[in-house]
Formats: sequence, C-alpha cells, structure tokens
Amino acid sequence: MIKRYFYILTIIASIAAMAWSCNTTNPGGDSPTVTDPASLEDLKSSVPVTDDWIWDEKPEITIHIENPNPVAVTADIMVRITTDLKASVETIETQEEIPAKASRDIVVTSSKKLDPGFYKAGCFVNKQTAKYFFFGISPTKMTIAPDKQADFDEFWEAAKAQLPKLDESTVTLTEISKKNSSNCKVYLVEMQSVPDGPDGEPVIVRGYYLEPQDGKKHPVIMHFYGYDTLKNPSKLSCPSGNSGEYAEFYLSHRGQYINHRTAAKREDGIEKDFENIYGDWFAFNFGKKDGYYYRGAFMDCVQAVRFMATRNTSDMNNLFAEGSSQGGALSYAAAALSDYPFTAIAPNVAFLGDFPDYFKIVSWPGDVAKANKGSMTDEEMYAFLSYFDTKNLATRISCAVYATSGLQDGTCPPRTNTAPFLNLKSTDKEMHYYPKMQHSYPPNWTNDIMKYFKDRIK
Repeated sequence: MIKRYFYILTIIASIAAMAWSCNTTNPGGDSPTVTDPASLEDLKSSVPVTDDWIWDEKPEITIHIENPNPVAVTADIMVRITTDLKASVETIETQEEIPAKASRDIVVTSSKKLDPGFYKAGCFVNKQTAKYFFFGISPTKMTIAPDKQADFDEFWEAAKAQLPKLDESTVTLTEISKKNSSNCKVYLVEMQSVPDGPDGEPVIVRGYYLEPQDGKKHPVIMHFYGYDTLKNPSKLSCPSGNSGEYAEFYLSHRGQYINHRTAAKREDGIEKDFENIYGDWFAFNFGKKDGYYYRGAFMDCVQAVRFMATRNTSDMNNLFAEGSSQGGALSYAAAALSDYPFTAIAPNVAFLGDFPDYFKIVSWPGDVAKANKGSMTDEEMYAFLSYFDTKNLATRISCAVYATSGLQDGTCPPRTNTAPFLNLKSTDKEMHYYPKMQHSYPPNWTNDIMKYFKDRIK
C-alpha cells in the first residue's frame, strides 16, 4: 500500500513539472524539457522602417522579434495608436510563438481605416517597449484650412509700403576679398529695413552677397537661416565665392546671425561688433502685430530680394530660395510677399506652421507664446499668430515647391510642415517625408534641391 502511494506521488510530481514548463519545448527532440521560466532571457524586439512609415489607409507595422532561448517562447504583442494630437485611436493585441533560437517578423495592422493624418505608435513585446514612432496615413490628402484674418493681405501690403528705398544712402557694401574666387566676389551688405513697428527708425540688417564677375545675368538664390542660438552663439562662417553660376544672398535678418555676432564670432574679418537687441525673438512684441518680430523678419526677406533686383548680374526671372526650420518659414514668406515672383523654393522642416495644432503637439514655442500672451484669450492669440502662419502665407504662393519633413521631428512636427504645403496655389509641388529624420537635413538635400532648381531655370 505504501509503495503504491509513493508511486502515485511520483506521477503527480512529474505532471506538475511538465505543467511548470508548459510554454517551453525542446526544439531538438520529441520529449518535453523542463525549463525554469526565471532562467529565460528576454525577447529582443525592434521596429524596422517599412514603406517609409507612410501608408494609404491602414498601417502595416512590422515588429521584428528575436528569441535567444533554447526553447520556444510566447510573445505578447501590443500596439497602441494615437493621433499626433494625442487622441486615442486603437490598441491592438496579439500573441505569437517565437521558435527557439530564431526570429520572426510580425505584421500588426489596424482593424479600421484611418483618416489621412499623422499618428503615433507605441509598440510593446511582453510589456517591454520595442519602439515609439510617428507614421503617416495619406498625409497630403489631409485638410488643414487657412485661418487668415480679413485684413491679412492689407496688413502685409502696408508693411511692404514701409520698406525704405534702396540706394547709396540706405545700402553699404564691404568687399571681403579673402573670400573672393576668380569668378565671384563676396560682400557684406548692410541695408535698411522696416522699423520694429509702424513708427521709429529703420532697422539695419545684413547679409553676405556673392556676385558673379563675368558681367552677365545669373539665376538668383536666396538663403535663409534657421533659428539662431540666443546664448553663446557659435562662430558664424562666411561663404566663399562660387563658380559664378549663381548670384547668391545669405540673409541675416534682424537680431540674428551677423546681427548677433561680435567680430570675433564671424569669419568675414570685418572689425565691427553687432548685437542682438531683441532678446528671445519669438517673444519680441508678442501680441502686437504691427511690431511683432516676424513682421520685421519677413520684411527683411522682401528687402533682400529687392536688393538683389538692384544688381546688374541678377536674373530676377530665375529666382529661388531655400532654408531649413526658421529658414523654411522665411522661404515661404519671401515667396508669398516679394514683389518678384519666385521660380521655386525649397523649405525643409519649416517653422511657424499651423499654430493651433502646433502648440498641441510640442511644447516650444507654445510655452513662450503662452508666457507672453498677457490678457489675450487663446482665440485672440491664434488670431494674432495667423498673420505669421505659413499655411496662410502659402495661399499667396504659386511657384514650384520642394518641401521636406522628418516624421520624427519634435521641433517642427510633420503636421506643421504639411499645413502650408496643402494650401499652396502651386501645381508643381513635391512633399518628401523622411521616416527616421528628426529636426535635421535629409541626406543629399543640397544636391536634390539644386537639381530641382536647375530643372526649372527658364
């Protein structure tokens, strides 16, 4: 009787041991192998880029899972999807067995069609984060309507009327001979632009001008800079003379770059110190549309184009502009407001777009705006900002546009880049999204935009 009792206990113990390792098997044989779950290594997971993370209606997210263990392991997979405006969309859960010492690519998709727009996916395997990333669903089919005020056009025409006439009394050129090439001279240009308000003295802005020396007319390229460094600005380079193929202007609009550098912080060798008097540019005269920083900055762009039109070597029938971040916004502003029609512009990760949604997605510059709005309501604040919004400027642009955006950009998110693109009058326009890019330049960007410009030279 006692032997029989111990025999039964032995069978029960064996069954319990098999149950303890129920989700592990021996890949090399038919018999189960007892494995302590605590000894298993975590599955390794990643989310590779597929289809540039842009889909038509449903995402097809590939999760790559590797199992380093000698036994098969079950992967609990979860994908949470929200909009870029942080509204919940869907949570997808599934289970997949990953064979021992092997890997699998699991494709997870939504159960429903998603509206055109941008979304954020959080991917998890066995409760561990595989990746967070933004993706797009037919983004160029979105609708982001302009919110121009009734006097939008009149406001900008009045600002342009305030620009000083360019002549010997309002423009100074200083040759930078050490930067000259055999075909091109380089100058520091100092010129008057609009005051910081409806009254006051004109503001001096500066730029580097590259002038071909063959006496012929050349296509014009305007270069606009991104947002400058407020504290301890880096040393500013000065461009060297080019091959003489283009007439070029690198604008330093008010308070930034050349206008924000001592002589020691510039490469031009001109012994003059220049000082930023604006503080944080985005906050300067915030809420006062007639004195706001970007009213002046946009007019600086218009004045720079007018300067180029005074030069005998400038072919104003072939006028181009490029810029990244703030420079992208200035490219839109120049094309929208200039007296001379642009042939093409290339804004990369452009700033100043679609403020009402912009401030919902990332903290800056919304935190600066809210800290400086005073007694304005949000509605009043957005009405003020609408005068400087690239999606509204875009309604005045009909030239060719080559726009680029990073899907993972946490400074100027892809929605804010897409908003002006959607509102262009242009029929010749391209929008390029880079799946892994943040607030940066795409690879080969300079070569790509120069080819785009050359293909459109008249």
